[in-house]
Amino acid sequence: MITDTLKISFQNEGIVTGLDIGTSKIAVVVGELNEMGGVQILGAGISPSQGLKQGVIVNLEEAIESIQKAVHEAQLTAGLKIKDVIVGISGDHVRSINSRGVVAVSRSDREIAQSDVDRVIEAARAIALPSDQEVMHVLPQEFVLDSRKGIHTPIGLSGVRLEAEVHIVTSAISASKNIIRCVNKAGLRVLGRILESLASSEGVLSNDEKELGVCLVDLGGGTTDMAMFFEGTVRHTAIISLGGQNVTNDIALGLRTPIEHAEVIKKKYGCANNKFVNADDYFLASGIGGREETEVSREMLCTIIQPRMEEIFSLIAKEMKRSSFGDKMGGGVVLTGGASLLKGTVELARDIFSMPIRIGIPQTFTGLVESVSSPEFATGVGLVSAGFDFFNEDLNKFHTIKSVIRSKLETLIQKYKEVFNL
Repeated sequence: MITDTLKISFQNEGIVTGLDIGTSKIAVVVGELNEMGGVQILGAGISPSQGLKQGVIVNLEEAIESIQKAVHEAQLTAGLKIKDVIVGISGDHVRSINSRGVVAVSRSDREIAQSDVDRVIEAARAIALPSDQEVMHVLPQEFVLDSRKGIHTPIGLSGVRLEAEVHIVTSAISASKNIIRCVNKAGLRVLGRILESLASSEGVLSNDEKELGVCLVDLGGGTTDMAMFFEGTVRHTAIISLGGQNVTNDIALGLRTPIEHAEVIKKKYGCANNKFVNADDYFLASGIGGREETEVSREMLCTIIQPRMEEIFSLIAKEMKRSSFGDKMGGGVVLTGGASLLKGTVELARDIFSMPIRIGIPQTFTGLVESVSSPEFATGVGLVSAGFDFFNEDLNKFHTIKSVIRSKLETLIQKYKEVFNL
């Protein structure tokens, strides 16, 4: 959960910056709240990522330089100095589990108070963790009050036994510390960490989709992240250690071309579905070590790309079935992330999932919308949106506590006046 430093920053500046540290790119998005309470995009920056592998930092200095380049670009477009960021976390070190907690209602009148909710969530949080893992998120799914299920806000209701079902996300302590250290050395302060798939969902999913049931699939460079929602809450998250970078590596090996050329070929000529390839289309592929260029058909390129994309989607489909919510995805699957831009991806996903498929692009925002209207910025925009959501939640809690204290003080004052006939 984001700490009080987030609240302090908001009160001083009213601006949130999201930092998406990916394997293939670093994306930075700057936003503020507009007059209508929505998010207004002030600026964005993007740079190629160096020093990372599958969401984990493997070269600190290269990663720092990549972050600084993206931040510099975002500062130029936003016209301000970036000091604090909310960081997206991903990688194969991230784990998740559903847990349940049970407590007895503490008040004599059996009315559920915030303290009861806090206690039951803490009870659900008490799980055995490996020594190298730490809890990153505890996300309430639903509450059960005396066998009454499907309760989302139990405060004010009456009962004896309160249960909570939560989704817990953990991450490797060392991997998280390395990311925070890297960001700090880049001259920035980390206000909080958010799982990237949850951040992306804030950027591209509608409330109706989350209520009906939807699976977000974020096709990144080093990993593919997924998050399943049903009845408005997250039900399952997972990370597959395959992404767009694997497709690029396959092309480099298959065509015997340098990695950087393989990336260009993937974006310019690549296709994930052979139904959309013309067998008569050819292009030139550079050779390794100065060797001469070779002529390659787009059909052959597709035979390299499609199997890898099918593997990624098949692994996601298996994860959906394992979650027990796979048959409740009435809203289908939403694809986002840079690799979702590959031609034929939507049609291939539709064949594998047998569900409605769409590309998730950040849309419900104002300001410099055109600069972030791409799946590549889904996580960055979502980090900004999630940051304001956390702030509003903390602010609401503050006002609730303040009103309770005021009410109790007024009651005490009234009793004091009655006793002393004032």
